[in-house]
Amino acid sequence: MSNIDVVGEFYAAFDAQDAAAADRLTAETFHFTSPQDDHIGKAEWFRRCFPTRDHFASRALLAIEDLGGADVLLYYEYELVSGERYRNAEVLTVRDGQVVESRVFFGGLER
Repeated sequence: MSNIDVVGEFYAAFDAQDAAAADRLTAETFHFTSPQDDHIGKAEWFRRCFPTRDHFASRALLAIEDLGGADVLLYYEYELVSGERYRNAEVLTVRDGQVVESRVFFGGLER
């Protein structure tokens, strides 16, 4: 499976809130960093960031690109249940068929 395939399945598992699939695709050494989270581990990411059913109204994949080496860029737009819309870019690092790191960059959309 290519790195893009792994990230695509990881994205789909997140959208479906399929914790078993996301767990299978996430390395035990996984780390997540965003403007709100500083290098948190897998267990904390699953506790704090994975449960989204009550937050997101929708999410749409805008681009997925192989950056070379182990990195894949994921770019998507989502809408919160409150009506606010955002776009995120993530650089995910894949090794041996699992995501080992995700670095997220985000901000609001102008209306």
